[in-house]
Amino acid sequence: MTTMHTHPLDLSGRVAVVVGGTSGLGRALAKGLARAGADVVATGRREGLAGEVASEIEALGRRSLVHGVDVSDRASIDRLRDVVLGTFGEIDILLNAAGKTKRIPSKDFPEQEWQSIFDANVTGMLRACQSFYEPLRKNRRGRIINIASLTSYVAFHEVAAYSASKAAVLSLTQSLGCEWAKDGINVNAIAPGVFKTPLNEHLITGTPRGNELLMRTPMGRFGTPDELVGAAILLASDAASFITGQCLAVDGGFLASGVNS
Repeated sequence: MTTMHTHPLDLSGRVAVVVGGTSGLGRALAKGLARAGADVVATGRREGLAGEVASEIEALGRRSLVHGVDVSDRASIDRLRDVVLGTFGEIDILLNAAGKTKRIPSKDFPEQEWQSIFDANVTGMLRACQSFYEPLRKNRRGRIINIASLTSYVAFHEVAAYSASKAAVLSLTQSLGCEWAKDGINVNAIAPGVFKTPLNEHLITGTPRGNELLMRTPMGRFGTPDELVGAAILLASDAASFITGQCLAVDGGFLASGVNS
């Protein structure tokens, strides 16, 4: 289905699936895409939370549905794709925000934990991209947005598995962006700076780690989840028609900074 848009950032008539969209930044992004006009399915392992977000999306006047997904299970991802297609008839946008991390000194990092983080953060993302490839290709305007990290570029202390997995996310985004360009699918990433969420607030508020992050961020503050939404709307929209294989850092200047005092 081709929809004429009055503005290149208008997502009216688009169908978006946000994997890892039931909490934190993923939830904010799901609602942001809905506010921009898209019908949005926000999903994750916790179906109860998916129901909450679906209600919030419907309250914005958009369509949604409730269906859980486990990115470690390809059949689960395929079922999600089929349910969304059965309900909406098409899929235009896939946003991959699912992920996990653990802080352990690298000399002690259990191999099983390493593999688990890579499976969630990289292989799970690949599974979703592969599963949704065909419907995204079909309408020649498919958009994939992967959530990368500052650690795609720089090291954070004692999270080597997470950092390595997010470097792989950046590489995967570049590879798929080039490979699928001819198929009408634009693949890009967003690298969030440090955003306060319920999951990390106790780790970064008034702690040495949080203070160092603030010192390294030229804007001198943490981001708010809604400040990530504009980048996602851009990359999901017609305005990004010639952007692929890129990673947009929304980080208050963190990656650009050297000495800040």
